[in-house]
Amino acid sequence: MSNNSAKHDEPWQEFYGPNLGYLMDLYEQYKDDPSALEPETKKWFDQYGAPQEEQTVHTNGESVGTAEEVQPRADTVVKIAAAVKLAENIRIHGHLSADVNPLQEPGEETSFLKINEYGLTEEDLKHLPVHVICPDAPENISNGLEAINHLKEMYTKSIAFEFDHVHDVEEHQWLNRQVESGDIYKSLSEDKRKRILKSLTEVESFEQFLHKTFVGQKRFSIEGVDSLVPMLDEFAQDSIQDGARNVMIGMAHRGRLSVLAHVLGKPYDLIFSEFQHAPNKDLVPSEGSIGINYGWTGDVKYHLGAHKKIEQESFDSRITLANNPSHLEFVNPVVEGYARAAQDDRSQPGFPQQDTNKSVALLIHGDAAFPGEGIVTETLNMSRLKGYQTGGTLHIIANNQLGFTTDTHDSRSTTYASDPAKGYEIPIVHVNADDPESCMAAIHLAYQYRHRFNKDFVIDLIGYRRFGHNEMDEPAATQPYLYNVIRKHPTVREIYAKSLISDNVFSEKETETLKEETIKFLSSQYEKVADNKSDEPEKVVIPEEVEQRLPVVETGYNLDELRQINKELITWPEGFSVFPKLKKILERREEALEDNGKIDWAHAETLAYATIISDGTPVRLTGQDSQRGTFAHRHIVLHDHKNGDIYSPLHTLSKAKASFAVHNSPLSEGSIVGFEYGYNVHAPETLVLWEAQFGDFANAAQVIFDQFISAGRAKWGQKSGMVLLLPHGYEGQGPEHSSARLERFLTLAAENNWNVANLTSSAQYFHLLRRQAATLGTEEMRPLVLMTPKSLLRNQNVASSPEEFANGRFQAVLEDPKTGKQKDKVTRIVFASGKMAVDLHEAIEEESTENVHIIRIEELYPFPGEEIQDIVREYKNVKEFKWVQEEPENMGPWNYIQPLLRDIAPNNVSTSYIGRRRRSSPSEGDPKVHKKEQTRIINEALTGKL
Repeated sequence: MSNNSAKHDEPWQEFYGPNLGYLMDLYEQYKDDPSALEPETKKWFDQYGAPQEEQTVHTNGESVGTAEEVQPRADTVVKIAAAVKLAENIRIHGHLSADVNPLQEPGEETSFLKINEYGLTEEDLKHLPVHVICPDAPENISNGLEAINHLKEMYTKSIAFEFDHVHDVEEHQWLNRQVESGDIYKSLSEDKRKRILKSLTEVESFEQFLHKTFVGQKRFSIEGVDSLVPMLDEFAQDSIQDGARNVMIGMAHRGRLSVLAHVLGKPYDLIFSEFQHAPNKDLVPSEGSIGINYGWTGDVKYHLGAHKKIEQESFDSRITLANNPSHLEFVNPVVEGYARAAQDDRSQPGFPQQDTNKSVALLIHGDAAFPGEGIVTETLNMSRLKGYQTGGTLHIIANNQLGFTTDTHDSRSTTYASDPAKGYEIPIVHVNADDPESCMAAIHLAYQYRHRFNKDFVIDLIGYRRFGHNEMDEPAATQPYLYNVIRKHPTVREIYAKSLISDNVFSEKETETLKEETIKFLSSQYEKVADNKSDEPEKVVIPEEVEQRLPVVETGYNLDELRQINKELITWPEGFSVFPKLKKILERREEALEDNGKIDWAHAETLAYATIISDGTPVRLTGQDSQRGTFAHRHIVLHDHKNGDIYSPLHTLSKAKASFAVHNSPLSEGSIVGFEYGYNVHAPETLVLWEAQFGDFANAAQVIFDQFISAGRAKWGQKSGMVLLLPHGYEGQGPEHSSARLERFLTLAAENNWNVANLTSSAQYFHLLRRQAATLGTEEMRPLVLMTPKSLLRNQNVASSPEEFANGRFQAVLEDPKTGKQKDKVTRIVFASGKMAVDLHEAIEEESTENVHIIRIEELYPFPGEEIQDIVREYKNVKEFKWVQEEPENMGPWNYIQPLLRDIAPNNVSTSYIGRRRRSSPSEGDPKVHKKEQTRIINEALTGKL
């Protein structure tokens, strides 16, 4: 061989085994059509061509002779490469041929799985070693053909797998090993199989009893995905045995009553009493009861949650099913918040210490809702984020293959309902709901994965819906063929009972007896309440109609101690390099607490947090830019500009007795507000704050405001002290950066469900936050909705003196210091709040506005009527009340506050509005137009001239 030929062939000699076979396969394609290959591959073959006949070919790293001698072995390599490709395609695409739909037989084997598609025969495969195709095959697999058949069996049974999108090599290999080794299919003892049948019998009997006894009543039956109950029970028990103190479950309506009865142990008689309005005071157990879960308005039975306490030797655990309204998937982030709050230890300074073993989240989804509701993917996106991850959530899609009356081809653009999870690299298992033992295998795999990798897992439980969406509609009207199949289809209990009879685990008589005894017990429980039927709803204690103000709390803080805290807030570790420009800004804060100093809004907020954690109350603050602040005002987390290290002075305060958590959130509102609400409900002693980037961005969380935060206590007795920080103010930035839609929160305000405020000074903010912290965990605790400033953040008219922090407390009403000095000359009282009140203050010319007095309403709800009346009494010659606002007349506080002002106005005093006219859009888009209109409003308010 010449030297040139040797150099030409050297690159070929770098390849052997399957890689050589793959390269030779590419070369055959190159000979047929060079342009079909990738440019780099074509260039390689152009340069090096085919191996020479004289070439010594490597198959396993050793020289075995010339090409002529090795040709049979080279063909073998091609066969190996093809077989390896076939095996990988079985892993990737086997689910397409799996027996996972209980209503239809598997279709023809997909071409990905056909041997002949790869140029292979069974004889070819028999001559290939097992380890090349399936390294984790059981010992009884002796050749390549058996290995391929083993893979087909493992990946196309009544349980199917999608792991290809999991990119972490260790995770991917572990998942494949669990399936291919058979470890996932641990044999179940006879006792275990009997318990599964007993569970299925209880579920089926309960649902059938409800169906016959309460004809036509909504119950959102579980029938068709009955296996969900033993699955949930198994996962909960495994978690608790491994040390979980809390198992948090969130789900919509489908199957909720069965889960309440059979997983959380809600007594049958209590459930029956709720169906017929029977008095149930004597039936209320200590936990999971109507008495605990109802507020004063109550909710329908399939929205209610419950708790189940499980006593153990070393610790007690609790299973919680979250209350959930009809907004389906919106409970998902709430439950994640529960779980994270249960995992966090907030007793020490710094970030809370998280232990993901202390609680587990489990979410049950609808198959139409999982891809259809954006809140699902918002929540999935949180699963690996520092501030929100909970160490892995189990997601089960209760897949009844219908969305109310909508078929899957009309409700999603994906092959499976579970496909959105692929983008987050979450493993997915599809399982036939008619095969309870495969369902158990799926649960065990999910639990082990969570335990090992602390990541989410999805089980697509494919079943059906035996009746209509809510048992009151006729499903055959829209799916006649499908329901013809369903009506002929045996129940999962019947199928599993036959299996156990066939295996001599149960006799036919024993399965019938089990069913009869279950029905008999249900009947006995029904009889306990049947004679107490009443059409009258149970009387509940309703709060007084009078709005209850929060108690007066002295929130001043010793000035010397405040100065010491302030000094620590601008002291950084040695060697930590604060961004120079920012350093100068922060260092100016030291002078703010000296005589004649002024403390601006952001500074006041930081001092409030510092004093709150010094008092022993944990703080959690989140939002899209909360560490720095959207308006570059907060800077509560500092970044070393030389090495990127981060540091928060609030984590090292010498007086701190509790944790301080601050996280920049993902670009999401609905899921984050839901998460923080859930966190606060489970940890009511924590001051939890969520900040919108701009106030109107909160629109995307409206369901959480409407269904959870504003009404949760009235519906479910579920208390929260969460704080919503919503930047609000008209500065000519256009419709999407002006209004936090204050009117919506005032519309939702009733029965003391939350406080709504719009402040005009930094001291007011300091005291309001401290008051909120002081009421946490008390009967008076309630959420706080706060319109926060933008342009006012650095306005000196909003900054307060140190003395106001030391000696003051929150005031629901303030009088403008420039007006009302000669009380007998005042004929007009102007009411305003927030930025509008500050704009009026700045525009006042004292000599020309002697007849005007400005009253700032700092707390809009509850309305401070008494305080206002006390002020107004001092002004005997008042002729008119004017409400002034930035927002259009049909927005802002006017519609809420108009009747309240008229009620307290003295006789012969008129009440009217000054502001923008009614509009469809919140504000002008042109800053010049905005300025002109704002000037008009101020002039009219102060002079009475249009």
